[in-house]
Amino acid sequence: MTRRVRCCMSCAGLSWWGKKGGNNMRLWHEDLIEKLPRQQLLGQHRECCALRGNGWGKPHSTVNYVFNYSPYKLFQYHQLVMNEMKKRGYKPSVDWENPFYRGTSCSSYENIEKVPMTKPIYSEHNNSYLFECLENLKEKNIIIQL
Repeated sequence: MTRRVRCCMSCAGLSWWGKKGGNNMRLWHEDLIEKLPRQQLLGQHRECCALRGNGWGKPHSTVNYVFNYSPYKLFQYHQLVMNEMKKRGYKPSVDWENPFYRGTSCSSYENIEKVPMTKPIYSEHNNSYLFECLENLKEKNIIIQL
């Protein structure tokens, strides 16, 4: 069974950009993506959609580092999230497979600096950040074993 997920900026509007007092924005360490519970995985997809769209460049303390890189890095990270969604039977919109796409309420990029994939995608996603993410999840009663 394939589950359809709304994957446009109206879906992303449910994320932290539109929440009153929403300040839980974060990109989980990439090593956690395949282990995230459903709610966190789908939330991560919405956050990626928001950041790739009208959220690009809008300051937020926990994700400001992404703006120091080409938006192509965020596209690469989002691909990891969507690949995991597909493994679990979700069907994110194919529009997001295009690195130029920015959602329904934002013009697509005309040009984007394509950068090679690195591991980790963001250098900020180091062991210290992994521990911080695990602690954040633990506060939500989510225990992940690596």
